[in-house]
Amino acid sequence: MGLEKEKLDTSIIMDEDEFNRSIEPILSNKGKVYTASPDRDPNDLNPHLKVGFEDVIAEPISTHSFDRVWIGSHATFELVKFGFYRLLTTLLAVPVAFILGIVFGVLSCVHIWVVMPMIQSFMMLLPSIQIVWRSLTDIFVTPIFHSMGKILSSIQVKATEN
Repeated sequence: MGLEKEKLDTSIIMDEDEFNRSIEPILSNKGKVYTASPDRDPNDLNPHLKVGFEDVIAEPISTHSFDRVWIGSHATFELVKFGFYRLLTTLLAVPVAFILGIVFGVLSCVHIWVVMPMIQSFMMLLPSIQIVWRSLTDIFVTPIFHSMGKILSSIQVKATEN
């Protein structure tokens, strides 16, 4: 009188050619197949710009406007944000990209041809400069601090209670 559970194993065995032939007409009837747009911020440089309507305008539970006003303002916000972004990028994207290309090109050139050779030159000179610096500190600075240490070591502080 107990409940019996049966486990049924079913499998469909299809030849690979038959499987591919059976799917081709289905895919060709769909028409245009849209692919997901590529991620234009793969390094997540601008997470702070992912702002939605709810991030800017939020109504607490105790105060709500009319639903149609809320929907209309939400639609207006998204439309204006999208429209102005498109307008500004249409007007500014190419000139700003041109200017930034020049700036980064100049910075790269200066870094490669000026900064790095100077750093390598300094790194080659540093061992000899280090020897001279150590000699100068041993001659001038070390005796001063030894003398000050001996002078200040003779000071004794006694605490007395009145």
